Amino acid sequence: MTESLAFLIVTFVIMIAFEAVNGWTDAPNSIATVVSTRVMPPFAAVSMAAVLNLVGALSGTAVAVTVGKGVVNIDSGIGLQTVAAGCLAVVCWSGLTAYWRIPTSESHGLVAGLAGAAVQQVGFDALIWHGWQKVFSGMGLSLLFGFGAAFAIVLMVLWLFRNASPSGVRRNFGHAQIISSAFMAWSHGTSDGQKAIGAMALALALYDKTPAKDFSVPLWVILLAAVTMGVSTMAGGWRIMKTLGTGITHLETYQGFGAETAAAATLAITARFGIPVSTTHTIGSAIMGAGATRRLSAVRWGIAYNIVLAWVSTFPICFGLGYLFSAVIPS
Repeated sequence: MTESLAFLIVTFVIMIAFEAVNGWTDAPNSIATVVSTRVMPPFAAVSMAAVLNLVGALSGTAVAVTVGKGVVNIDSGIGLQTVAAGCLAVVCWSGLTAYWRIPTSESHGLVAGLAGAAVQQVGFDALIWHGWQKVFSGMGLSLLFGFGAAFAIVLMVLWLFRNASPSGVRRNFGHAQIISSAFMAWSHGTSDGQKAIGAMALALALYDKTPAKDFSVPLWVILLAAVTMGVSTMAGGWRIMKTLGTGITHLETYQGFGAETAAAATLAITARFGIPVSTTHTIGSAIMGAGATRRLSAVRWGIAYNIVLAWVSTFPICFGLGYLFSAVIPS
């Protein structure tokens, strides 16, 4: 059953649902700060994010290749149910956390779900440890550079404009934040937008029995995933946006600019090297870094703790759900 054309179509429906959830819950993270600082109204910001996420997803396939053939071994004997179960795990977990207004990482949920399903089918030999080194190094980079770069950028802004009037700084960085928010939305597409592309290409490779050395990403897959993300981003995700934009700390326009610039640069650089990095982790830690420049108590660490707890929980929960769904899908 799982090798049939009908199941391939079912798998693609699940992957489209995954990308829709990604656009609905994750893409709005890229514009959370520009909305919270009142630089752009929500609808205009979401429209901009939808377009630039689509453009970003079309700008490369390095992350898609890592997800498609660098995390689980195509030649190990896994089947289409690996992809279906892995994506279904993320849809369930992200839908639940979105209800709680807690931002999580669809990136890490996807690789964990794929891993759990692959292990259920053929064991731990299905995992490619070099690819997992990329995943964990990306997780560390997103937290370190997101927080550190945002902290440094905001401190530099404060020093450079130490003699300027607060109203002038707020107004000037309001204009600058539109640019940094656009950069952030595009970078999200280059990174997170490629995750579903990789999963779709993996499903096609498994269906066609394509060996890993011949793995490729068709153009129509890139377009399907990119358009799905763009359309679903327009659906909103306001609950998540509110948590990141105002729940962690109060941001001024110059702090929003620093957080977005730091996070976008981190995503753009890691995407060039095919490192799957979480946008949620990156912008979340950048917002914490920007807020901490006033004083550490300016960050609502209780909310931040809940977010970090959800980040950490994503790996074992999505791994377990992927394993479970793979076990119940009939072969």
